Amino acid sequence: MDNQRNLILAVVLSALLLFGWDFAMRTFYPEPEVDPATAASSEGGATQVDGSVTDDMVAADELVDVQTALASGNRVDIDAPEILGSINLAGARIDDIELKTHRQTVDEDSGPVQLMAPRNTEGQHFARFDWVGEGVTTPDAQTVWTAEGGALTQDSPIRLTWDNGEGQVFSQTVSIDDKYMLTVEQSVTNNGEGTVALAPRGLINRSSSNADPSNFNVHSGPIAYAGDSVDFGWDYEDVDEAGQQANLDGQVGWIGFTDIYWMSALIPGEGGSRSWFSPLGNEQYAAVVLYDAVNVPAGETVSRTTRLFAGAKESAVLDEYQEAGVQKFGLAIDWGWFRWIAWPMWQVLIWLFGMVGNFGFAIIVLTLIIRLLLFPVAQKQFKSMAQMRAVQPKMKALQDRYKDDKAQLQQEMAKLYKEEKVNPLAGCLPIFIQIPIFFALYKVLRLAIEMRHEPFVLWIRDLSAPDPATILNLFGLLDFTPEGFLGIGVLAVLLGFTMWLQFKLNPAAMDPMQQQIFMIMPWVLMFVMAPFAAGLLIYWISNNVLTLAQQKYLYARNPQLKALMAKEREEKARAAEREKASG
Repeated sequence: MDNQRNLILAVVLSALLLFGWDFAMRTFYPEPEVDPATAASSEGGATQVDGSVTDDMVAADELVDVQTALASGNRVDIDAPEILGSINLAGARIDDIELKTHRQTVDEDSGPVQLMAPRNTEGQHFARFDWVGEGVTTPDAQTVWTAEGGALTQDSPIRLTWDNGEGQVFSQTVSIDDKYMLTVEQSVTNNGEGTVALAPRGLINRSSSNADPSNFNVHSGPIAYAGDSVDFGWDYEDVDEAGQQANLDGQVGWIGFTDIYWMSALIPGEGGSRSWFSPLGNEQYAAVVLYDAVNVPAGETVSRTTRLFAGAKESAVLDEYQEAGVQKFGLAIDWGWFRWIAWPMWQVLIWLFGMVGNFGFAIIVLTLIIRLLLFPVAQKQFKSMAQMRAVQPKMKALQDRYKDDKAQLQQEMAKLYKEEKVNPLAGCLPIFIQIPIFFALYKVLRLAIEMRHEPFVLWIRDLSAPDPATILNLFGLLDFTPEGFLGIGVLAVLLGFTMWLQFKLNPAAMDPMQQQIFMIMPWVLMFVMAPFAAGLLIYWISNNVLTLAQQKYLYARNPQLKALMAKEREEKARAAEREKASG
């Protein structure tokens, strides 16, 4: 098995793994479905209350732009190290969240990412906290709260209060840390004469109209940690099909919505609770946490605390929250089946970035490290190829002798391999090692927000995006970006060229048809890889260049094989000339 076959097999297996693994697992081993009609019962026999969130629904013809929505109503400002925004006192909605350190586009003068936006805007996305109960007036989506204190900052919490006029005073104390976590303590004081039954509730409402697309490889949409694992099985269509309440199995550690780089999630505190997703119509959805109802006697106060994460899925930040007690929060980044290699690879890449100061060069250095680690394997592959070449004449003789007896030919071939101490599969080992490496790096470059908007050199301003300088837009001179495989950029051309050089350096294929296929394959891959992130193409180009250097070195160490390859090429060329002359 020569290098051409190895490379083609590597490409085919990588493509199958890249595009088929998650699809196959989700098709043949789907997440267990939950009967949407079955509601989880409260623990301890507490009173059940209706957790409907239909009062947040908005008709399509009511939508306004974000600035108009923010200009109306009374608001409390938010000014934290990573977050800038405001809270709408109508409904006590946390509905204005901008991420200070993340821009909307690669342009330096573009505004910050608007993660949360007010109700009745096209991309509405907000959180609110209230109480529900029976026989008592509770705050709802239209309730106007009173604020105590100034702006919400890392050092200054705020307190919102509302008196229902029936003896119950509701309050929310909101604080924020130096990253993306808000903490909301909900309290109710019963100044009435009798006992009331109330259930605290928190919810996130968002529109799917501006959500990142979800596919078999990258999840975007509803997300939760339920039972013992992070559940990536839900998408918005699943919530629609589930009906009023899409319940989750097991105890829910956190629940919310995720995009590729951003996430909002509720983390329930102490006290029994149940959680679910709800469709609200017009591409609007809710993630709900409803605590068990509690009896509040006259003169008593009852509190529940819920945390709200609203920010960027920065790996280090999520891990910090996980260490602080938010279970499996680091796994909100969908590293997939190769997390065991993707996460360490990402840590090495971050370290290299700190050393060289450029993620593009960090990728090149990482590629060099990987090639050095795999060099012993490459030597074994090369030795196996040399052995296979050495026994080629004997193999040809056996094929001619037993051409009409396939079973006997297989036995004789196995005997020859044993006598010559040749393992025909040894050359395939590097393939199976590099497949998870390639796939893991693809996940890292696709999911890691730290790579977003990171430049390389010259025209490469965002390593997480495809090469913007393509042939069809005259390498950036025309102001448009071709879609998909038509976006053949400089990096894609370099990828095809370096792979073509590899095939030229390798021994010629036995079959002329195979040889033609191998010569076409680099240019096919050029189209296939064109839409991928520039960082991934830089990795593959670097890998090809290092492979060429490695092959040159190994051929220099084995002049016999080099001479044999030259002889084979001459024989193939003469055979081709004879065939052409005879034709």
